Amino acid sequence: MKTLSRVVVALVAATLGAGALISPAHAIANGEDVDDGQYAFAVKLTDIGIPTKNGGKRNSSCSGGLISPRWVLTAGHCFKDENDRRVSRPVADRTVATIGRADLTGKAGFSANVVEVRQHGDADVALARLDRPIKGVPLMRLNRKKPVKGQKVRLVGFGLTDGKDKQTTVRLQTGLFEITRTSKLEMGVIGRSPRDDTSACPHDSGGPYFVGGPTGSPTVVGVVSRGPTCPHSGADTSARVDAIAPWILSVIGADLRTAAAKPTTKPPEPPSPVRAEPRAAEPDEPVPPLLWVAALPIVLLIGALVMWTAKPRKGSHRRR
Repeated sequence: MKTLSRVVVALVAATLGAGALISPAHAIANGEDVDDGQYAFAVKLTDIGIPTKNGGKRNSSCSGGLISPRWVLTAGHCFKDENDRRVSRPVADRTVATIGRADLTGKAGFSANVVEVRQHGDADVALARLDRPIKGVPLMRLNRKKPVKGQKVRLVGFGLTDGKDKQTTVRLQTGLFEITRTSKLEMGVIGRSPRDDTSACPHDSGGPYFVGGPTGSPTVVGVVSRGPTCPHSGADTSARVDAIAPWILSVIGADLRTAAAKPTTKPPEPPSPVRAEPRAAEPDEPVPPLLWVAALPIVLLIGALVMWTAKPRKGSHRRR
């Protein structure tokens, strides 16, 4: 696991330094660093060995969100063949998903290989299946209501922090955005915090726009699709999750049911019954001295009577 993480980071850094980028893909310009342990559902998809039209190979990456133990929600254009066509299969020699690791140079979280891809027919959305279930990470819930203009959503991504950069960030980035418009399958978003020109960048593609805090299970509202060169103060375009939620559930439903039937956390054991401790015997209280003085004449009188009755007299008979 440790060796795999180092190899993946090194390969991606080297190839992106040579300029091997996916044009439509977008870390977040003028965003903020994410602390370790936060937004653990965030996923980095690292493609190693994507075929090119001239017969060569290139590397690239996208972002995503974990929506079931085995499925990652991301952008459809993150899986294109050498002819620039979206395909329902992994396109690289190897696609590695890194989950629950805000710092890509660290050891936290999990890694898994992508073994299957499902493309939506119309929306710029794809689902990537992992070769093993990821446990102990909060899953993103699917938004089922139409987004509202003015609604605030948060984005996390592992892309560039400036359109002129050559390397993606090794620290997960985040920013706050506002929804500006909606259409049948898409919505527009603009940056709001920490700056008005906070915006998605290359390799943020597939990153989730969501509502909810840094811990727990948030609700994913959209997926990064396309936009102007970052940073910018204009609108980016995101695919809407609510519009295709039934299709997503038709793909991941069985995995969600399996996860629900087999909880990953052991239920707490009932508390042991509390036994009442035996009450300690209280010591006898001493008789007060004045009580002895008051009782002395009575004791003497009783003693005299006993001695008198014990003295033998004529005509008396003792019982044997």
